[in-house]
Amino acid sequence: MTNNQMQQAIELRKDGQAEQAKTILLNLLSSDPNDPVLLYQVAWTYDNLGLEAQAVPYYEQALANGLQGEDRQGAMLGLGSTYRTLAHYDKAAALFKQAIQEYPEAREFKVFYAMVLYNLEQYAEGMKLLMTELAETTSDKGIEKYQRAILFYADKLDQVWE
Repeated sequence: MTNNQMQQAIELRKDGQAEQAKTILLNLLSSDPNDPVLLYQVAWTYDNLGLEAQAVPYYEQALANGLQGEDRQGAMLGLGSTYRTLAHYDKAAALFKQAIQEYPEAREFKVFYAMVLYNLEQYAEGMKLLMTELAETTSDKGIEKYQRAILFYADKLDQVWE
């Protein structure tokens, strides 16, 4: 595999030419079918094309083959999100829980996990996650002003005060 060809495919995908990127990446993959970075790039490209079901095995194999670092985070997010869009909610939930354990500083996993919780009809837990992330990360002055109240109510949405 040449890094130049993979980089060219990545640039093509970024430029909205995912079909051409897919052709290059699949050609590279035929020469190196176990490369985790290449597998991840193929998965990402299928996702980009709206072909989520075709992306799944490439994400799974990339992770199984030891994908590391930022690429691992991206693949976990991509796969979890793809599972969710394919209504594989339990798989998505398990993957996002694992990602939150591995990357506690990566708040995006909690937001995507909250979406899965919505799909699983676990509304209170999903809202709690979203409200907490919003209150802790926003730069909006109005939300900052009421941050304490938002955080207080995040896990008390069903509570009624007399």
